[in-house]
Amino acid sequence: MSRAGWEVVIGLEIHAQLATKSKIFSGSSTAYGAEPNTQANLVDLGYPGVLPVLNKEVVRMATMFALAVNAKVAPRSVFARKNYFYPDLPKGYQISQLELPIVALGEIFIPDADGNKKRIGITRAHLEEDAGKSIHEGLAEFSGIDLNRAGTPLLEIVSEPDLRSAKEAVLYMKKIHTLVRYLGISDGNMQEGSFRCDANVSVRPVGQEELGTRTELKNLNSFRFIEKAINIEVERQIELIEDGGKVVQETRLYDADNDETRPMRSKEEANDYRYFPDPDLLPVEITDEFVLAIKKTMPELPDEKEARFVDAYGLKADDAGILTASRPLADYFEAVAVASESTAQLAANWVIGDLAGALNRDGLDIADSRISAADLAGLVNRIHDDTISGKIAKQVFEAMWAGEGSADAIIKARGLTQITDSSAIESVVDKVIADNPGQVAEYRSGKDKLMGYFVGKVMQETKGQANPGQVNQILKDKLKG
Repeated sequence: MSRAGWEVVIGLEIHAQLATKSKIFSGSSTAYGAEPNTQANLVDLGYPGVLPVLNKEVVRMATMFALAVNAKVAPRSVFARKNYFYPDLPKGYQISQLELPIVALGEIFIPDADGNKKRIGITRAHLEEDAGKSIHEGLAEFSGIDLNRAGTPLLEIVSEPDLRSAKEAVLYMKKIHTLVRYLGISDGNMQEGSFRCDANVSVRPVGQEELGTRTELKNLNSFRFIEKAINIEVERQIELIEDGGKVVQETRLYDADNDETRPMRSKEEANDYRYFPDPDLLPVEITDEFVLAIKKTMPELPDEKEARFVDAYGLKADDAGILTASRPLADYFEAVAVASESTAQLAANWVIGDLAGALNRDGLDIADSRISAADLAGLVNRIHDDTISGKIAKQVFEAMWAGEGSADAIIKARGLTQITDSSAIESVVDKVIADNPGQVAEYRSGKDKLMGYFVGKVMQETKGQANPGQVNQILKDKLKG
């Protein structure tokens, strides 16, 4: 959190690796985890005389993103050479886009501190190729170069400086992360480097219109590190200014081990890279027909799905937000809701609660759930029709998770059917009352909290199988005396 009297200004540059099978300008594979330098051909290595050929799939994916964020798809965009020297950049330049990007002027909305929608502008999103990777670990005084990533297609998404806190930056990045995965244009795997960001951070006195000098935090690849790095950099800048110093425009690295940011190099401007149109690549021309065809293939987007879950299923807004955070989770919930005879909210409670807890405990994704949506719907149905209580349902769920079969099979095998026969419950209640005269007298003298004691005794006698609602009502009637 920043100090009173100061305003934080943040803009993010998010790099989303596009989920193509081959690279942006060559036929090399983009599969993760191959042995170093086994997925780089002559184009990726920058050999003289080779020519790049644009992968049409990246244009389709960029267009999908533009439609999802209400942006303009440029009818004509141009690839440029961004010139700089680095060991993992064999050509000596990176093919990117500068003056004419493929996507411009979009927007998304995040919740502000009061829960209202806050608009975050997207300046542009442009296509570019990734560089290779320098390897330092396990090589003593040497560095290794792995060019498998060289030429991997990226969509760089540049926000307006509309973010005013590290928390807002994380919310924005999570929203983009969810969006690219919904669209199927990126797997968003942060551990593998498929989704990362650079944060431009500055501070200014509250009320000042002019922006402060910004620093750029490079290659942040976890939501936790993004928040920590920005907060640390904000405090560093404020302390520096308040002590009479000046913020220097530079690129900084977040050191998670020491919980600090430190300078990498002075911040370059566009002219430092000597951008010029790539002579080997023609301009990209996109027709209205191409955009319209892609528009017809667009999936339901997260905000639309969240609103529909609230309207159509009557879900709480917070629950709808959780369920639509990932497309596979939303699809799983909807399959449970459609197949169950209960309220959708009960289905949502089980997906968000017990199922999510089991997945988290065992380190599984929803796609790897040990209980299918149809089987979870079967369990929810048995709660709804009073075959089992919610408490017994938790036992049945764990048995299902362990692979013991469907809810019906487990309930039958274990004899867990709920007791709903009023006369049977009454006889147990009569026994509990007869066995506990002292507690009965105390309850009737005004100690209402003893109701829980009696309920517990009845449930104990029935091995948890008595209908809790009936138990409570019969006890209240009997204990009136």
